[in-house]
Amino acid sequence: MALTQVRTLENRLAEGDFSSSIEGLTEHDYQWTLNFGPQHPATHTTLRLVLKLEGERVVDAVPDIGYLHSGFEKIGEHLNYNQYVTVTDRMNYISPMANNVAWHCAVETLLGIELTPRCKYIRTIIAELARISDHLLCNGAVGLDTGAFTFFLYAFYQREVIYDIFETLCGARFTNSYTRVGGVMYDITPLVTEKIRTFVKNLPKTLDDMDRLLNRNRIFVDRTKGVGVLTREEAIHRSATGPIARASGVTRDLRKDEPYLAYKDFDFQVCAAKSGDCFARYLVRQAEMRESLKIVAAAVENIPAGPVNVGIDERVAIPTKQQVYQTIEGTISHFELTMSNRGFEVPHEESYTATEAPNGELGFYLVGDGSDVAYRARCRPPSYIHFAIFPHLIQGHTLSDVVAVLGSLNIIAAELDR
Repeated sequence: MALTQVRTLENRLAEGDFSSSIEGLTEHDYQWTLNFGPQHPATHTTLRLVLKLEGERVVDAVPDIGYLHSGFEKIGEHLNYNQYVTVTDRMNYISPMANNVAWHCAVETLLGIELTPRCKYIRTIIAELARISDHLLCNGAVGLDTGAFTFFLYAFYQREVIYDIFETLCGARFTNSYTRVGGVMYDITPLVTEKIRTFVKNLPKTLDDMDRLLNRNRIFVDRTKGVGVLTREEAIHRSATGPIARASGVTRDLRKDEPYLAYKDFDFQVCAAKSGDCFARYLVRQAEMRESLKIVAAAVENIPAGPVNVGIDERVAIPTKQQVYQTIEGTISHFELTMSNRGFEVPHEESYTATEAPNGELGFYLVGDGSDVAYRARCRPPSYIHFAIFPHLIQGHTLSDVVAVLGSLNIIAAELDR
C-alpha cells in the first residue's frame, strides 16, 4: 500500500468514516499474513501454518512442514526389522502401539509369516487400546481448545489407565517397542488381563460423562457444527481415511474391508456420519471408542492358549529359554539371531501392507534384498494426507475456527516429517 494511501485511510478513520471503499485500494491491500505455530498451544505439536487473513476471515492457509524431520524412512533402510520398531514409536507418539503393530505386520507380509492365534489376539488388543488412547487425546484436546477444560481431564485420566496397562505389559508407558518379527516381546500376564477387564468395565461410564459434558454444550456445538465441512466426494478425492473419512460418509475400515490379525473373529460396527464437520469427527471418535471396547472385551475373554511367537523353524523369533537350553535347533537359532551377523533372510520381493490406525490408513511399503535390513522402506502416514486437506477446510472461516479444524484432524507432526 502506498504511503499516500495509508495517510488517506488514516485521515478517513480519524473523521469517523470506516468504509473500505478508498480509491486506489484493492482487496489484497487489506490482507495480512499470520504465522500460526510452529510453537503454539493449539497446534499440539511442532507444525506451522501460514495464514492469509482479511480481518478475522481466513483467505488462504499454507501448511509448512519439516520442523520435526528425522529421516524416519531412511533410518528404516539402515536398521534391521526388529531394531526399527523403536523408530515407529516416534512417528505417532500418541498411539505408538498401533505403529508397532503396523510395522511388523508389513514385515511379516514380506516374509510370508503366519502369526500364532494367541499373538493375533494380543496384537488386536493392544491396537484397540492404542486407538482408544489416541481418540481420548484428540477429543480431549479439541474440548480443551474450545474451552471445555473439565472434559479434557476426564479424557486424560483414562489415558493414564491405558499407560498403566502398557507399562505392566512391556515395562514402558510411552515408547513401547512391544512387537517383534513373528510375535511380541512378552506374553500377556494375569495382572495385565485383570487391568484390562477393569478398564473395560470403567470406561463406558467416563464416556457417558464426556457425552453429557459436550454433546449439547452450546459453546462447543457452535464452534464445531458446520465448521470445516468435508463432503463425501471430497474425502474420497483427497484420499482421506479413518475417522475423518467416516465422518463424511465414507464407510471404509480396513478392519472390516481387509481383515488382518484377529478382527474377523469380532462383531463390531463401522462408525460413520454424514455432515463431515468438526462436530461429526468428534462424534465418530466417541463412537469408535465404544466399539473398540467391544473388541477388547471379547478378545481378552477368548484369547487362545499357546505360544505368542512363531516356532524356531521360522528362524525369525528368538526361541524360549527352554528351547535354547534343551534343543540344538533352539541354540543355533538364538545364536544366529542375537550374536552373529546373519540374522534372518528376507526374499527379494516388495510388498505394501496397511492397517487401520487410529487416524486412518497407516501403510508401509517394503523392498527386501535378501538381508535383514530393508532395501527400501516407505510409509503412508494418515497425518500427512490429512494436513494437505486443511487449507480447503479452513477457507472462508474465521481465525478462531483454525483451532477447531486443526484439532479435529489430529495432526501429528512426526508423521508429516518422516
